Amino acid sequence: MGSNNRRKLDPDEFRGFALSDDLAPLVFINGADTKAAQMFTLAHELAHVWLGQSAVSDVRADTVPSNTTERWCNRVAAELLVPLTVLKAEYQSRAVLQDETTRLARHFKVSTLVILRRIHDAGGISKSELSKAYAREFARLQAVTRGSGGDFYLTQAARVGKRFARALIVSTLEGQTLHRDAFQLLGFSKLETFRELGRHLEVG
Repeated sequence: MGSNNRRKLDPDEFRGFALSDDLAPLVFINGADTKAAQMFTLAHELAHVWLGQSAVSDVRADTVPSNTTERWCNRVAAELLVPLTVLKAEYQSRAVLQDETTRLARHFKVSTLVILRRIHDAGGISKSELSKAYAREFARLQAVTRGSGGDFYLTQAARVGKRFARALIVSTLEGQTLHRDAFQLLGFSKLETFRELGRHLEVG
């Protein structure tokens, strides 16, 4: 609470925000959300930046917001990730929905959640079918995220960006950055953790 910058934010209440600025616009994505949902939020917030508007969003790919601007940003996000004309050419309506969703997600390199929304936009499934399929897939993705611990060091590097992490480690080893400052930027508190990250990134 308050100054606690490590408290997870509920994705159902807050998925991201955009701050419009002529010099340095900013997009923030809720890291507590699934990676799949984060992709749609990123595209949605970029649409806000293109409009020159700041906004806080809790949108999902399966919703149709009542606000005109939010609806437009949703459409832009969906079209940016999966162009409808291309999807219609690729979509195989006789295939099992889950199998087809997975295949198309790999083809377009986006989440299965976005693909479900676009299949609905293309007339492949009804609104009620979309809601049920989306809920099932969202629950599955959350379970996968919770169930796989993954590699801690690679996850940390991906969180801040591998290029940034490497540059920060090199700068620290060369004495240009204090270890204290590097630990704070990387979210570490131990020297051995810092060194192990360097080994994973083949630095030092």
